Amino acid sequence: MAVLDSIRQLTATFADMLQTRLALASVEVEEELQRFSSMLLWSLAALFCACFATMLAALLLIAVFWETHRVALISVLILFFAVSAAGIAFWVRQQLRQRPRFLSATLGELDKDVQGLQVPASSAKPE
Repeated sequence: MAVLDSIRQLTATFADMLQTRLALASVEVEEELQRFSSMLLWSLAALFCACFATMLAALLLIAVFWETHRVALISVLILFFAVSAAGIAFWVRQQLRQRPRFLSATLGELDKDVQGLQVPASSAKPE
């Protein structure tokens, strides 16, 4: 009976540990989805406003310099927008590389669990 009780207790402990890890994973997934949704929504809003403002500014500049330097101004605007796009693309790439690994806390806890369950070689009794 003592062996069966020990097995039941070990099974219950393992199931509880697994449930805790899955709960942590689900919380991390929810947080990541909320963060991504929020970033996407605000990024789209900012992109829309920025595009609208830059197009109006470009049209205003072209209208102001239409008689004198229209080709030079259009060339400068094209260069400015191309350099800006490249800079923003570089920044986004850096942000994506620096984000935390997906489910990093859950994976860290699982690694700790595996290390805790492993029997050190020095404590194993030779038979």
